[in-house]
Amino acid sequence: MRILVALDLSSATERALATAIKLSRGMSAEVWLLHVAAPEPDFVGYDAGSASVRDQIAHEHRDEHRALQAHAQALRDLGVACTALLVQGPTAATILREAGRLGADLILMATHGHGAVFDLLVGSVSHEVLREARVPVVMVPVR
Repeated sequence: MRILVALDLSSATERALATAIKLSRGMSAEVWLLHVAAPEPDFVGYDAGSASVRDQIAHEHRDEHRALQAHAQALRDLGVACTALLVQGPTAATILREAGRLGADLILMATHGHGAVFDLLVGSVSHEVLREARVPVVMVPVR
């Protein structure tokens, strides 16, 4: 069994990881931690400020990669078979694509529960994943 755990590296991460540990132990499952980094802005590559923008994005990706690898190592230290992936792209679509590519049997992610107005104006990654997923999705509420 494979569990894909989508992490946004926010305060919700610890709750999602705690649930992933319980599920992986109960199901003898392999865990894949996935953090989706934001896609590069459309203006990257143009002359105005592109080097500084690229440097900033690279720095953010290094920090995200380090944090993700630290979480994966913590799970491995607890005896959970765990692999970490950092992939750049649109969040919900990337989660769904990676779940298919990895043959995930379950997707686990935290939901911030901002509310209907926020979701209407900004959108909700968790709702899109839940709506489009071809495997069961476990939502871990942050609140």
